[in-house]
Amino acid sequence: MPDVAFVIVSHSESLARGVCELAAQMAPDVHFEAAGGTDPLPGETHAALGTSYDKVEAALGRALDVAPGGAVLVSDLGSATMTIESVVEFADEPERVRFVDAPLVEGTVAAAVRAQLGDPLEAVAQAAIDAGLRYAQVHAPALTGEQAYERSAGDSVLRVKGIATIADPVGLHARPAAVLARVASRFDAEVTIEDADATSVLELMALGVSQGQDVTVAAEGPEAVEALAAVIATLEDPEPSA
Repeated sequence: MPDVAFVIVSHSESLARGVCELAAQMAPDVHFEAAGGTDPLPGETHAALGTSYDKVEAALGRALDVAPGGAVLVSDLGSATMTIESVVEFADEPERVRFVDAPLVEGTVAAAVRAQLGDPLEAVAQAAIDAGLRYAQVHAPALTGEQAYERSAGDSVLRVKGIATIADPVGLHARPAAVLARVASRFDAEVTIEDADATSVLELMALGVSQGQDVTVAAEGPEAVEALAAVIATLEDPEPSA
């Protein structure tokens, strides 16, 4: 079971709740706390735009109460970041708290999937950071075909490949992508679908594949055969995506 929780800090109460709702669809067992907006304006009942130290502090306390592994905080804009930094500075257990500078939606979703898999605090926080790097287009240079061959020649790593037909009516949209990422993460193998990391919800969604489309699935590592079979089975006989 997941033991890392999230606190989503935004200037907008609706935005914070919406990010929590979206991430919870892909990480249903993870605990999310929304800390959006500030005290209502005179005569108003809904939260005003802004950030509140008290809201963030209370949300963090609730998150830590239910998550023995700690909590990850993600924010939208500059002043929200400053509010988080102040809360973390005065936290009773700062070693259980990680603030990550990552895109609010992409970072939260990527990290939540890792939390759902039971990853520890550092790994969950790193997933959010990695999502930010991908969307900032920070990529390593691609290997040429000759270089790729030389890198793999002479080793004993097991590599397998297969073709799967996308069965889900919505393709690899948010929830089916999250299910597939969890399946791929269970094995001691690196799995790709059309060169996208099968454990990354964001990369899978970016493929834009639809129902009936054939995709190439590749796996390498000690459990490559098992991973390939499981991923293909998930693609061709998915869980309901409603």
